[in-house]
Amino acid sequence: MKGKDANAGDLIRVKTAKEEIEGILIESYEPGVVLVKLSSGYNIGISRDNILDIRVIKKTEKTEKKEAEFKQSHKKPIIDLIMTGGTISSSLDVKTGGVKWLTSPGELFKFYPEIFELADIRVINPFMKASENMDSEDWIRIAKQVKKSLEDENVKGVIVTHGTDFLHYSSAALSFFFPNPNKPIIFTYSQRSSDRGSSDAELNLYCSAKMALADVAEVMLVGHANSSDDSCVALLGTKVRKMHTSRRDTFKPINASPIAKVTRNNIEILRSDYNKRGKADAKFDSSNFVFENKVALVKFYPGQNPEILEHYLGLGYRGVVIEMSGLGHVITEGANNWLPVIKKVVEKGMTVCAAAQTVYGRLDPLVYSPGRELEKAGVIYLKDILSETAFVKLGWVLGHKNWNAEEKKNKLLENISKEFNDRLTDEFI
Repeated sequence: MKGKDANAGDLIRVKTAKEEIEGILIESYEPGVVLVKLSSGYNIGISRDNILDIRVIKKTEKTEKKEAEFKQSHKKPIIDLIMTGGTISSSLDVKTGGVKWLTSPGELFKFYPEIFELADIRVINPFMKASENMDSEDWIRIAKQVKKSLEDENVKGVIVTHGTDFLHYSSAALSFFFPNPNKPIIFTYSQRSSDRGSSDAELNLYCSAKMALADVAEVMLVGHANSSDDSCVALLGTKVRKMHTSRRDTFKPINASPIAKVTRNNIEILRSDYNKRGKADAKFDSSNFVFENKVALVKFYPGQNPEILEHYLGLGYRGVVIEMSGLGHVITEGANNWLPVIKKVVEKGMTVCAAAQTVYGRLDPLVYSPGRELEKAGVIYLKDILSETAFVKLGWVLGHKNWNAEEKKNKLLENISKEFNDRLTDEFI
């Protein structure tokens, strides 16, 4: 029987009539198929009928079911590591070909020993979820745990591990929940799991730990600065976006400069307008942890019927962010004229905001008459904000039930957590 000496987890080379394939053998539940995890991270199935030979290159190491030895030094600064899921909190499961969660200090110590040299890491695990499964309740759960850590005088900083796909929604939410933190709040991630040689997890965590001990008291996202393994960047939680499906430097600053460049040996601060450690009150009001879920993000496209706004109004939605054209336009003439519908929903209490679908640059409704008409109809133009950040900010503002309509509009236009940048230059593109 081909490959009878190979076990799940072994590095094997499969020879077919056309090619040779090398990878890790994964347990298969179909007798006629050999499953292999390639070095790229993808899994493939090979029919046994097409296999000429299976050779074991390296046997999987037999390890006891016990965690690596882990002890707090009680001498180093303390960092709270809040694990919520994502690839950074996972390793290969050879039975499924997918990944399994890492949830204990010992498991983390095994993969990331260097961060434990910088600080005493306290691992906290409120829940484990892929980021696409998160919602505002999870943002609030994270915020409540962060609050406990920030109020603990022994804790120097907080790191939150998170899935990449919707991380910038969570970082925006925490930026509004903690607009003036007294310590660093770091979100970090990895595109590739810890067991892979090309994993970005270790460097991202190490640089996050360095920033968690730094003087910058902001909600930040820390991750690879480029495709190599030499540095990371610290980015504002409200001015960052995932810009590539698989690159390790997927997160880029939008309409803003990075806060810092971080290497293993140095932190280079790149901007001066940051909150400093210890300047804010160490007590935080959890009544700020609110979110109105009846908000929507709508991408405008040519020929779109404005009835979608009436649909949301009928469902009881209290606000919507429209991703408009570069300067902030939608259809304002003809059969699908949005102006009458926008006026109608605004008069009935819906808050309508505008963000640019161009990602970079700033909305300016005053350049052409359609923008001026839309602003007159009640659209609130949110300057250079990212549409995802606008969605989160709108939900957060509308979640404050004690604010009246004028206060809510003023809050939407207020630069609460550096979500607006008054000076945009070509360097931000």
